[in-house]
Amino acid sequence: MRELLYLQLVFMQSTALRLSPKLIATNSWARPLNPGGGQTIKAAPCEVPDMYDRFIVAVDDSEDARAAAEAGFDLAARFDAPVEVIHVLKRTALDSLRSTGDRQRLREEREALLDAVANRAADRDVRVSTTVLEGRPGRRIATYASQRPGSVVVLGRQGRSAVSKRVLGGVTERVLGRGMAPVLVHPGADAGADLASGPLLLPTDGSDNAQEAYPYATTLADAVGVGVHLLGVVDVQQAGGVFNAGGLDREHLGRLEDDWAALVDAERETLGATGPTPEIQTAVRRTQDFEGVSGAIVAYGRESSVGSIVMGSHGRSNVGQQLLGSVTRLVIRTVSVPVLVVPRTD
Repeated sequence: MRELLYLQLVFMQSTALRLSPKLIATNSWARPLNPGGGQTIKAAPCEVPDMYDRFIVAVDDSEDARAAAEAGFDLAARFDAPVEVIHVLKRTALDSLRSTGDRQRLREEREALLDAVANRAADRDVRVSTTVLEGRPGRRIATYASQRPGSVVVLGRQGRSAVSKRVLGGVTERVLGRGMAPVLVHPGADAGADLASGPLLLPTDGSDNAQEAYPYATTLADAVGVGVHLLGVVDVQQAGGVFNAGGLDREHLGRLEDDWAALVDAERETLGATGPTPEIQTAVRRTQDFEGVSGAIVAYGRESSVGSIVMGSHGRSNVGQQLLGSVTRLVIRTVSVPVLVVPRTD
């Protein structure tokens, strides 16, 4: 086992992956470098970015978009932040219209849509503006947000054309994939989601990518008035190996869980240094029945009746490989609560 871990470390250093001094990457998540005990090296506190200064709510004429807008208005009221409600007219739709008058009527229809959504904030003390943009929706929304530092984009999980409640809409996935701003993905009108209905779940693997989400989590939990559950996941199937039909022995599994518990405890101190200090509860969960890390996160969230999830866009092994990490993507597709995805900064 030690020889295998050594070879993994040498390989990852040679491919220039960024490693925290306390972890070795194994797959989407990680295990501590000090199996069996020893002092855990604590990570430096995260730099706190500008956050929640503005909410950009991107809508179409779907009910899920309207539900997402309601969540955006609620958060804006809590943070005393302005809301920009935007809609992107596809260039192809405009080009298909023959006359200037037809194009103007289409634009007026979209402006009326935005006004109707903005009117939903009438009973809240929220400053709302509306803007109709043109271009490719995913790219245009991401670029618009990147030009406004401190913004959070709010989107429904599916758009008007989605065929399944468990499919991540194309526009939403493209905005997430571009990684230009934090994105709050709302699960839809049927979910009855309420961020204040339960604690905030913050999964971590101790990586820099995971730590990007820490200040967003503590600040959001403080504003909503809930505690934080800091969760580490032991990927039993990955640790045992794909071809290890016998699984892990109890002693090895116990060491893994102890190491993860030490990691999560250390990350709790880092979390507490990133902003407001809501009540923080730590937990470690094993994966079961090949559910994977995403399945363990979803199961824990359901069992703990969480009201929201905040997580980094990528796990440790996703650096430079994918536009959106596989664990994050699967969690967004599966849960029935809003998920705030915080992009990596490098």
